[in-house]
Amino acid sequence: MSINHETLAARLRRAYSQGVVPPLRDGLEASDANSAYLVQDINTRFWKQEGRRIVGRKIGLTAKTVQAQLGVDVPDYGVLFEDMEVLDGGTLPVSKTIQPKAEAEVALILGRDLDLSNPTPDDIADATDYAVAAIEIVDSRIADWKITYADTVADNGSSGYFVLGKEHKKLSNLDLYACGMALEVNGEIRSVGAGAACLGHPLKAAAWLARTLTSLGIGLKAGDILLTGALGPMVSMTPGDHVRAVIGGLGAVSFTYQDDRRP
Repeated sequence: MSINHETLAARLRRAYSQGVVPPLRDGLEASDANSAYLVQDINTRFWKQEGRRIVGRKIGLTAKTVQAQLGVDVPDYGVLFEDMEVLDGGTLPVSKTIQPKAEAEVALILGRDLDLSNPTPDDIADATDYAVAAIEIVDSRIADWKITYADTVADNGSSGYFVLGKEHKKLSNLDLYACGMALEVNGEIRSVGAGAACLGHPLKAAAWLARTLTSLGIGLKAGDILLTGALGPMVSMTPGDHVRAVIGGLGAVSFTYQDDRRP
């Protein structure tokens, strides 16, 4: 494999405007997490230099069934940029996506910096200001979603956009383990799940992220958004779809996948 990390990163950046690319197997072994995160970091630094602002992190592969499909036993993470947010009740233009899918998640908003060397779920809870219902719109620059673990990591965790609900809830009033989730498309339930599906508990997923970032010298900051992972299967969308998620204790969050393409 002779393709270098800079070349792979540039290939993924071009895919945002030029369309999907084949899996990165000419440059990344399927399970090569270290190299994949190097590619992700190259693009993160590139986008920061272009003026994009980091507002948090997303956690992926929190479901054991999905990990098994990719032959791994750990989650992954990606970066959330400010321009990835879609307002609750707002629209996401079709032209801004490639092959999107939606999934419902619990989002945590930190109230203070978190730079402990080995943070626990309780530490995450203590640092969290509030939680909200969220929808993540995942997307892939890899053709037909034929991803390996390395592909999705390099591609910023197959990130796309995210929507945060308006109801801010304190963790003391929530049961994030047992909370139920229903994801609707045009009023029809397409996915169901619960907090326990997210690495056993959304706070456990967030603690994994914090430990992983701390080991890399990256601290989480007050105000950071943490998308803790899917509570149920992701669903495909078609132009014109109205997508709504309801999570027990957190309320609802929604957006419309708006067809802005010219006839």
